[in-house]
Amino acid sequence: MVLFTLLLFSYSQISQQIWNATADCREILSNPVLTPLQGTLEVVMSQNVSLSCHSDSGSPPVRYTLFKHRQKVSALNRTDLTAALFNLTINSASDVGEYKCKAENEICNVEKYSRSLNFTLKEPVSKPMLSSPDSHAKNGQNVTLSCLSEEGSLPITYTFFKDGQSIQPPVRMQKREAAVISVLIKSSSDFGMYKCKADNHIHNKPKYSNSFNFTLTEESSSSQPLIISLGLILLLLAIGFALAIPFFIIPSYKAKKFTSTKSSIGHTSTEKVEESEDYVTYAEIEPVQPEEEYVNFSVIGRGDEQENRACATVYSKVLLRDGAQAGPLHSPE
Repeated sequence: MVLFTLLLFSYSQISQQIWNATADCREILSNPVLTPLQGTLEVVMSQNVSLSCHSDSGSPPVRYTLFKHRQKVSALNRTDLTAALFNLTINSASDVGEYKCKAENEICNVEKYSRSLNFTLKEPVSKPMLSSPDSHAKNGQNVTLSCLSEEGSLPITYTFFKDGQSIQPPVRMQKREAAVISVLIKSSSDFGMYKCKADNHIHNKPKYSNSFNFTLTEESSSSQPLIISLGLILLLLAIGFALAIPFFIIPSYKAKKFTSTKSSIGHTSTEKVEESEDYVTYAEIEPVQPEEEYVNFSVIGRGDEQENRACATVYSKVLLRDGAQAGPLHSPE
């Protein structure tokens, strides 16, 4: 009898516990929702962020656990259905990525997971570089300007300025590429100071580029190739003339001088030096050297002066320019 009473009491206790557990788990735990309180998943370095994990239904108490890349970050207990708040600080690129939270009821032995949430790290833009392939320009020429920020989260908006005034609408780049614009140089006022601005709207801190100035191209510079060509032609002519002097001019001059000298030296004059009834004597003066002269005497009969001149006896004497006279070179035959 006593044993039956004990068994009946134990059964009633167990039934009460089962009833209480069933009463506590009468509402099924819903999947929690993980939400960033700042309203965006784009974060920057050293930024503090807060994540809310909450199940809309379920029997408390509920335990919430936050995971990053399947590794436990933190856990919070709630005795009611209020949300659990997890505070984080983005200190490095490893702090961004996939986050999830888990809600569980240990009494009911129920676990539910939220959807994943991914943070994107945004980096402020670096100082952009303004450049142009044409550093020199002239009036009427179209030139291009390129602006690029090598660091910073995309998209990046570029704005071009001249002397502090915007010259074209901003250019929004979705890729890591330079923004390029074309500028027409119409007057000297277009040779001002150019700059560009890069902005990706992080911390409202845009960056400005270096200044760039175009240099006016001198109009006379177009004649430089002609001047160089003329200079080369004159140089070649001078070289040709210098080469022609020893090979053509000097030999020609020497030949002319030699011919003139020979003509003056080889000239022969004939003089009648003696005349008698039967004979006529002629003297031919033939210069041989500047210091000497040869005199040839011809004795011809008067009867036939022209026919016998060739057969006449010839005598020669040497006359010196100082007046001295040498003996005959040829004796009469």
